[in-house]
Amino acid sequence: MKFGILFGGVSWEHEISIVSAISLKKVLKEKIEYFIFLDLARNFYLIPTENMKSNFFSSGDYEKCPQISLKSGGFYKPSFFGQKDISIRTLINLIHGADGEDGKIASILEFYKIPFIGPRIEASVLSFNKHFTKLYAKERGVKTLPFEVVQKYSPRVIDDNFPFIVKPSRLGSSIGVNVIDNASEIDYALDSAFEFDDEVILEPFIKGVKEYNLAGCKISYGDNTDNEYIFSIIEEPRKKDLLDFENKYLDFARTEQVIKADISKTIEEKIKEAFKKLYIHKFEGALIRCDFFVIENEVYLNEINPIPGSMANYLFEDFQNTLEQLGSNLPKKDPIRVSYKYIEKIQGIKGK
Repeated sequence: MKFGILFGGVSWEHEISIVSAISLKKVLKEKIEYFIFLDLARNFYLIPTENMKSNFFSSGDYEKCPQISLKSGGFYKPSFFGQKDISIRTLINLIHGADGEDGKIASILEFYKIPFIGPRIEASVLSFNKHFTKLYAKERGVKTLPFEVVQKYSPRVIDDNFPFIVKPSRLGSSIGVNVIDNASEIDYALDSAFEFDDEVILEPFIKGVKEYNLAGCKISYGDNTDNEYIFSIIEEPRKKDLLDFENKYLDFARTEQVIKADISKTIEEKIKEAFKKLYIHKFEGALIRCDFFVIENEVYLNEINPIPGSMANYLFEDFQNTLEQLGSNLPKKDPIRVSYKYIEKIQGIKGK
C-alpha cells in the first residue's frame, strides 16, 4: 500500500507537523507516494520527496512547487489539458493541532470522499479540547484528575492548592504549559497559556507521578463486530517533572530513546482496557496515542493525542504493517439515497 502525507496547517504546531513528515519519510521511504504541504495561507503544495528538508519550508522555497487543489475524490495538479488527478490511494492526516486535529481537515476530506488515516470529525472535536476530553473520558468510564476550567476574560478565582499545572485547552506539544508552585506565579502562568488559547485547564501537578504512553488502532472486519486492536509497546517516558516543548521534541529528535515500561501484567491490561474504552465507536480510522497516569494502581487519562508526533512510529514493532492494515480497513459510511418521492407527493397535493 502507498500513502500520501498531508502536513503543515495553520497551527501553533505547524513546525512539529513538518518534523513529523520528515520523520515518516525516513521510516516509510518508498511507501510514500506524495507529500502535500498546507501552508499558513491554506494553499496546498505538492512537495517532491527530495525536498523534504526543514530549510525548504523555512526558506519559503516550497512556493516554487506545484500548487494543487481539492475536488471530489482527490487532489488535482495543473496539467497541459487542465487538471490531473494525482491519485492518492490513502492519505495520512499528519497536521498536528488546529486544522488537523480540530476537525477542519477531517470534514474536508470526508466531504470530498478522500480515504484517509486520521480522526474523524467527532473524534477530533472531543480530543482537541482538553475540557471535552475529560468529559468524554468520564462518560466512557475512564478516570481523569480533577480539573478546573478558566476563561481568558473571566475573574481569576483560583484555588491555592499548590502545586498545579496550567495547560491551554486546545493545544498540544506542551506549548504554553507551566507548573504553579505558589500564588506569585499564577498570573504569569495564566498569561503565558492565554497567549495560545482563550481557555485553560488547571489540574493537580503530582511530582514523580508514573506516566505511560500507549498508541494503537482498531481494525474492523466484516460486519464491524469482529475487531482487533493493534497496540504499540507501552512507553514510560524518560523525562523531567515537566516535559516542556524542548524536552519533548528537540531532545527526542537527538536521542530517540524509547523505554518500554516495566509494569505488571495487571497494570498493562488496565491501560489497554482504558484505551479501548476511549477508542471504540469514535476513533475508527485513526492511529492515536493515549497518555495515562498510574496512581495507587489506578489508571487515569492524561490526554488523547489523535495525531501523535511522527504517528508514534517509534513505539511499534512493525509500524508499516500497522498502517497498511489500518489503511485497508478504513470506516465507510452507508450511501444515502434520495428518491424525491416526498417532494413529488407534496407537489402533487399542491397541484390539486
